[in-house]
Amino acid sequence: MGKSKKSKVRGGGGGGDDLIDSSDADSLGSSSTALSDLSISYATEHVNSQEFVLDKYIDALYEKRGSTREAALSQLVDAFESFILHGLVENKYATLLSLFNSSIKKGSTREACLASRAIGLLALTLGAGSSSHEVMEESHAQLSRVLQTWPDASKMISALDCLAVITFVGATDLAETELSLKAMWDVIHPKSGSNVGTVHKPRPPVLAAAISAWAFLLTTIGSWRINADSWKEPIAFLSTLLGAEDRAVRMSAGEALALCFELNLLDVSFGEDDDVENGGTDGSKSKLFLDMQGLKAKISSLASNLSMEAGGKGADKKNLTDQRDLFQRILDFVKYGECPEESVKISGKRDVLRVSSWSELIQLNFLRRFLGRGFLKHVQENGLLQDVFDIKTDTTETLSSTNKKIFRSGEEKGRALKLNKDRRLAQERKNAAMLLDE
Repeated sequence: MGKSKKSKVRGGGGGGDDLIDSSDADSLGSSSTALSDLSISYATEHVNSQEFVLDKYIDALYEKRGSTREAALSQLVDAFESFILHGLVENKYATLLSLFNSSIKKGSTREACLASRAIGLLALTLGAGSSSHEVMEESHAQLSRVLQTWPDASKMISALDCLAVITFVGATDLAETELSLKAMWDVIHPKSGSNVGTVHKPRPPVLAAAISAWAFLLTTIGSWRINADSWKEPIAFLSTLLGAEDRAVRMSAGEALALCFELNLLDVSFGEDDDVENGGTDGSKSKLFLDMQGLKAKISSLASNLSMEAGGKGADKKNLTDQRDLFQRILDFVKYGECPEESVKISGKRDVLRVSSWSELIQLNFLRRFLGRGFLKHVQENGLLQDVFDIKTDTTETLSSTNKKIFRSGEEKGRALKLNKDRRLAQERKNAAMLLDE
């Protein structure tokens, strides 16, 4: 966790002038010390005190007027994004959490969305530990109810994002993570849900958000592997979504499937005595192996098609390019094991955040979207995100001019090779698209 940076308070100035009538100017010298003390006290307690401001927002959340609560939540969200309350919430998170959950339960759609976001930001501010675990435990039931009642899309998406974040930060074992994954999957694939007799079909924005949240949380399972058979249905269903009409759904499903490949969820292991071709001593495992091989082939074929999809008249060219690039990266990973790489400058020219796996890329994209304008601030000062991501100093800053030239020459050669490869792949996609249009 980053160190708390307290605001510096300056006395005197305009604050003191407001307290003095112009006719008392002659007495200013004799009372300057008292006025200075009063000004400093006033500024400390009522202007620059972050704790005072936090208490003011908490008081506003008790108000009956919904607009007052919404305004307070909006200001709290801004403060959490800016990471300026991290030294104050540890002793007040329980009160904040109770009020946030009350807003989700009783407030308007906008208030509920702000409260969901505030809970997620509260967990990120607290960091891993008993406090964030309590945030997850206390909020899970309320968020799950939102997902089960299927309100409007914005409320659903806010609840999905919040559930993903609080579980990512607060879960301590596989059972807790599975509980949230199940709640999200009931949105993605409703017929497997618990609402008997009520089958909802999620709208594309909700479906894309649910897949994104599910994949983000799936990155945490690590060594908590579950047997391959339990992943067959989710992977098969996600593969069908590669043919969805909505591009955002196709892309979120593609990222989730790439993660499944990276986590080896499609792999089936055999012992020495197992006979794959003839069933051997474990016919069910042999069938599962063949089913997973079939899914791998299907996903590879669909990814290949999506990486070369023709635009057509009136197509959204930017999103189409994003889709082609994404599925080409997925195809490169599935076929050749080539991992995605991305880097983000954190501060100045030296600190750089680098990712080099689908798990890391999904975490980066999700948290960057969730934190919005506050992402860089959190990466710079939030210990939790510094533990999650690989942040390194650009060593070229300390090199001599000659060594910098050598290093950059090597980088330029690497970029040239990558550029040539990208051009070749782009030409292949263009040729394939022309054939499809004929």
